[in-house]
Amino acid sequence: MNAWMTWLVLAGVVVILELFTGTFYLLMIAVGLVAGALAAILSLSPAMQLITVAVVGSVATLALHNSKYGWTKNQDSARDPNVNMDIGMSIQVKEWQDQGNGKYTARTMYRGAMWDVELQHSAGYPGAFIIEEIQGSRLIVRPS
Repeated sequence: MNAWMTWLVLAGVVVILELFTGTFYLLMIAVGLVAGALAAILSLSPAMQLITVAVVGSVATLALHNSKYGWTKNQDSARDPNVNMDIGMSIQVKEWQDQGNGKYTARTMYRGAMWDVELQHSAGYPGAFIIEEIQGSRLIVRPS
């Protein structure tokens, strides 16, 4: 079997493995393997073929990682609406207590239970508020 065929067979195997992972990273390695096949077709030495595979695969992987399709940044689960269905929901607060340090606290009924509510960045007034974050049994809210 010629060297370029070996590189293409390896690229095919990596593409098949990619189907099991669901990411695009193994596809970038397969791109490097195809570049190795092109290097073999151009009759470069085996060492140059390996270097070509390594450089092209690495550059493609780094390019993918830095694109919008790469790894997403870890988001705090207390603020992530994909993790906690309460983020973005509306609650009613009837009365606030001033804590004196720019924070207002209250107790309110939400989903059948009493919750501690904290408002940090504005004056406390009765009305509707949007849940921004959940810290244990405390709802951090903003005015709606």
